[in-house]
Amino acid sequence: MAEPLHLVQLVESGKRFVAIVEEPELYLLQGFGSVVELAQTAIEKQRPLSDLAREHATGRHLSYDEVYAQRSGARLLAAADVPDDPQKVHVSGTGLTHLGSARDRQAMHLAAGKAEEVPMTDSMRMFELGRQHGRPPEGQIGVAPEWFYKGDGSVLRGAFAPLVVPGYGEDGGEEAEIAAVYLIGPDGTPYRIGMTNGNEFSDHVFERRNYLNLAGSKLRTCSIGPELVVGADFEDVRGEVRIIRDGKTFWEKTIRTGERNMCHSLANLEHHHFKFEGHRQPGVLHVHFMGADILSFGEGVRLQSGDVTEVEFEGFGRPLRNTIETRPQLTARIAARPMR
Repeated sequence: MAEPLHLVQLVESGKRFVAIVEEPELYLLQGFGSVVELAQTAIEKQRPLSDLAREHATGRHLSYDEVYAQRSGARLLAAADVPDDPQKVHVSGTGLTHLGSARDRQAMHLAAGKAEEVPMTDSMRMFELGRQHGRPPEGQIGVAPEWFYKGDGSVLRGAFAPLVVPGYGEDGGEEAEIAAVYLIGPDGTPYRIGMTNGNEFSDHVFERRNYLNLAGSKLRTCSIGPELVVGADFEDVRGEVRIIRDGKTFWEKTIRTGERNMCHSLANLEHHHFKFEGHRQPGVLHVHFMGADILSFGEGVRLQSGDVTEVEFEGFGRPLRNTIETRPQLTARIAARPMR
């Protein structure tokens, strides 16, 4: 099996580049300003994306250390996007997919009192359905997972960009996950380009008030990157998630993802996302978060403005770091203007 290919997107002096990661260097590709352009060409020419990328490496290279330390004129972007057309990006996710993912959700929704005296929540019912029927035999269709929409490409952030708690939000909490990136081909076929570190950042306080707030709690900024891994191994992936406050590690956990640690298979998740005709529109990029194993919110942590979140999965390159930014409370009503 070929070694996975790691790609990053950068901007330097207003010009965009795609680069191959060969530590500690970044080798720029000639003729491609985005991963989407590279993937579209690979589909059109019916070529392996990795081969096409390597053929277009120019020889010009940048120090990854300098870029990552933000000492370079080049700046890392989100691992995948559609330049100048964020509405051609569809950001979504699946929850309750991991064998450990129901712990924090159940605790979040339980009323006060002994857990054994509280009826099973809808979250736990869906989780149990996934455990029983989320990994069907090859070629068969399993039960649908929990699914949510996060927004278009305007919500995507790259490494070191802020994750924003908006003025109407009640909180913002990290969700360390792997995100898969897909491009819909001209005939409606979904192509999985690769996978990347992700922080699916959500408003857990708003969600905890009522489970029906889940949809609104997900409409927040999120981040992916810095590296998109083509041909990634998603069988059993170990990771680390950290919160750094005032320059020191405030909270950290070891996490696990990958199919061995999930109650849904990757094939089942992909089927239930792309079975909808609206999710198979040619030229649309899909960024789909695969679910989290543990949340700091479930352990009583509330992120503060200035905190730094760090997500790192083995085999997925350098850590994804973002700073939390809290906006002033929204006090003015958003009004629609009637037409006359």
